Amino acid sequence: MTAQEVMTRLRLKPQTLYAYVSRGRIEARADAGDPRRSLYRAADVARLEYRKSRGRRNAAIAEDAIAWGEPVLASSITTIAHGRLWYRGQDAEALARTARLEDIARLLWACGDARFPPQFNIVGPGTGNQRIFAMIAARAAADPVIGGRTPKALYFEAASVLDALVDAVAGRPGEGPIHDRIARGWGCNPTGADFIRTCLVLLADHELNASTFAVRVTASTRASLAACVLAGLSALSGPLHGGMSARVRTFFGEARREGVEAAVQSRLAVGMPVPGFGHPLYPEGDPRARGLLSAFALPEEYQEIHRITETITGELPNIDFALTALASSLGLPQDAPFQIFAAARCTGWIAHALEQFQTGRLIRPRARYVGVSPGSA
Repeated sequence: MTAQEVMTRLRLKPQTLYAYVSRGRIEARADAGDPRRSLYRAADVARLEYRKSRGRRNAAIAEDAIAWGEPVLASSITTIAHGRLWYRGQDAEALARTARLEDIARLLWACGDARFPPQFNIVGPGTGNQRIFAMIAARAAADPVIGGRTPKALYFEAASVLDALVDAVAGRPGEGPIHDRIARGWGCNPTGADFIRTCLVLLADHELNASTFAVRVTASTRASLAACVLAGLSALSGPLHGGMSARVRTFFGEARREGVEAAVQSRLAVGMPVPGFGHPLYPEGDPRARGLLSAFALPEEYQEIHRITETITGELPNIDFALTALASSLGLPQDAPFQIFAAARCTGWIAHALEQFQTGRLIRPRARYVGVSPGSA
């Protein structure tokens, strides 16, 4: 949108618009057709317009902030700006070309070039998902709480928790780079291992999403790092978060049976979104999907799904599409996308747990009661 369109729609003065941009409330970029002019993100304008329509009551503002709203916690770990994902000011898409998850962990945890000794974890039976939850739950019940620990002790415990989760994914204890350990557990060749490395880096953190918020709430009580990760895993398992890959697989199955165009149209006809496409924070395309899709060649079947869905909906593929397509292409287990997601995001969860602990604050919001008036029953 142009500046004049924004000011008219929001009834702003020019200086107020510039203040909104400087505070990050409206994203701006140069107009390719006229470099002297800026264009403003329509989704940001729409959100501000909605908030104005609700008024400035504190309750309404706080309630809006919970659902894709204004930031509700200060953090120096990750941000989404200019259509890109940034880890402590570094472009995640660029990092994914060469970095390993261990490098990203050190960056997000701000622990310098610390080296962590290899661990040995006894991995129990069960599916990959069962092993992950069992391993982290056992540690959550036994590990010491965050409070009263030195940063060095917490960094070593962070590495130990991440190592345990990776062993659970791989199905056995191992040494070497995390992506190689996971790839060996799934029988992947070195090329497949490098694709997994790219996934892990791109999924390491994503600002204040549902699972990360759960982690920060848990960390604010000074629970152990394993307990924080367990809270994150629980939130991640939902079908609207890390469990989204199952919905993408279902859509892929519909596309095979009915044809891609028919599968897309049938979902749109009943007002359902197409899983694996579009993202509220990336109207111009998910950079994580772009980074992963540039690393491997999509099989023809997924190219067709990509092309036809984008043509009909105008939406670009997101990371759930890219991750599910990669797992299918490599012949990985059905729950592999969730396990890659969990192993990667564990690094971000730990970073947020450490940051929240350092604030010394308990996260304890209030509820806006809408039930029967007290005393009226």
